[in-house]
Amino acid sequence: MPQQGSIIALVLPFIFVMALFYIFISIPEKKRKKQYNAMIEGLRINDEVMTRGGIVGKITKIKDDFIIIESGPDKVKFKLKKNGIAAVTSVIEEKK
Repeated sequence: MPQQGSIIALVLPFIFVMALFYIFISIPEKKRKKQYNAMIEGLRINDEVMTRGGIVGKITKIKDDFIIIESGPDKVKFKLKKNGIAAVTSVIEEKK
């Protein structure tokens, strides 16, 4: 039967590595996810956005989980899911 001290010596490094994993990976990832979700919820018409594919355009319509983006000199419009947005490049106030 192994001694009690040797079991603790084997388990302690594993617990230490798991704690480091949580501190250095899980916590920052939760923070990034929270910021991204706030950005997605804050999308407004006329915001200039960049998609995950690198297309830059202006939001013309928002409906549920989808948005319509207008891009290019020909004013091409296309529909995409909100989670396809990588970043808001500029916020333009809507004229009233």
